[in-house]
Amino acid sequence: MPSADWYFDFVSPFSYLQCEQLPMLERSVRIRYRPVLFAGLLKAHGHKGPAEIASKRRFTYRFVVWQAAKLGIPLKFPAAHPFNPLPLLRLAIAANCEPSAVRRIFRFVWRDGRLGDLPIEWAELMSELDMPDAQQRIASPEIKDALKKSTDDAIARGVFGVPTLAIGDELFWGADATAMAADYLAQGCKFSDAEMIRVASLPARAERDVTKRK
Repeated sequence: MPSADWYFDFVSPFSYLQCEQLPMLERSVRIRYRPVLFAGLLKAHGHKGPAEIASKRRFTYRFVVWQAAKLGIPLKFPAAHPFNPLPLLRLAIAANCEPSAVRRIFRFVWRDGRLGDLPIEWAELMSELDMPDAQQRIASPEIKDALKKSTDDAIARGVFGVPTLAIGDELFWGADATAMAADYLAQGCKFSDAEMIRVASLPARAERDVTKRK
């Protein structure tokens, strides 16, 4: 059975939508759950996040709601977004990135609409994860370094956004690429369509000069 790395951030609603679909893929691929800091990916590639462009933010949030409904996945946005995902990302690492723990954290935020920024909410999440010492563990240098390494490894691999499924050298970005990844696995981890192979090395005829301003 082939293996894949799944790069995600709890701040991403699309990561939640794909997380809910991963059990379907796990019938044909072993998936390693890899938390990364989305902001670190954006910085590395010089990108803005969807929430940093007002019109894109509005559309993105509505598209998430629409897509969740189409997929039949329960969704409730938390009270504020974006939010600081660091405690939750470190919590996933402290839980050894177990799929059940990662899924519960995602559902806490995106199904239940909670952030864990209140002591009573955090305590409830810790109870569900059976991690009473989580606060101390996520503050440890080892956990912090593990998240940084996971993010750096993702950047080195060419990951530019979340969620991303990395299967060998191929990257499948976005919750709406889940079916594409499934087809790739079904074809023996290769692209058989001639046009898909051709466009992968298509030359550029023009490039935007990012140094110029209007």
